Amino acid sequence: MSRYRGPRLRIVRRLGDLPGLTRKSARRAYPPGQHGQNRKKRSEYGVRLEEKQKLRLNYGLTEKQMLRYVRRARRVTGSTGQVLLQLLEMRLDNTVFRMGMAPTIPAARQLVNHGHITVNGRIVNIGSYQCRPGETIAVKDREGSRKMVETNLQYPGLANLPSHLEFDKTKMTGKVNGLVEREWVALQVNELLVVEYYSRQA
Repeated sequence: MSRYRGPRLRIVRRLGDLPGLTRKSARRAYPPGQHGQNRKKRSEYGVRLEEKQKLRLNYGLTEKQMLRYVRRARRVTGSTGQVLLQLLEMRLDNTVFRMGMAPTIPAARQLVNHGHITVNGRIVNIGSYQCRPGETIAVKDREGSRKMVETNLQYPGLANLPSHLEFDKTKMTGKVNGLVEREWVALQVNELLVVEYYSRQA
């Protein structure tokens, strides 16, 4: 299945708050659809699937990309779930979003894809680029790029800047100081259930 392009609030109503997908909040508290208000008991598989979908849709990944990240996380020593979250959080599109340069991750990906963002002074237009500690992320020195980000900075997607990042609004330059810590992941997700979901595939 390719990247989701349908109504975002429908997903929020079904899965809960996804800060990277949209800033809007649903007016109705129950899932969408004809039987949305009927409470039904979810199977163990259903619970795992929901957690996986939260992660996939929040970061805007295809199923193929998600599986690739799980396989990469497995190869690294340490908790697979935490490593998986770190890999997703350190993507360039997510880092641009967390610095407040874009209101959502899809908007941040568009900024990156259109060549408005530089890493260590060089334009990087790949949203999945893995940011490393010590790298400087800035807005391209062009009036159009700066105006776009200036507008976005007035309405950031998330209020707090994570501890592993720093950002100077006047210079429009940020720095990655380290790897993200688990408590700074904005999404409410149980990453262990995601790893369990992929245990038979990865």
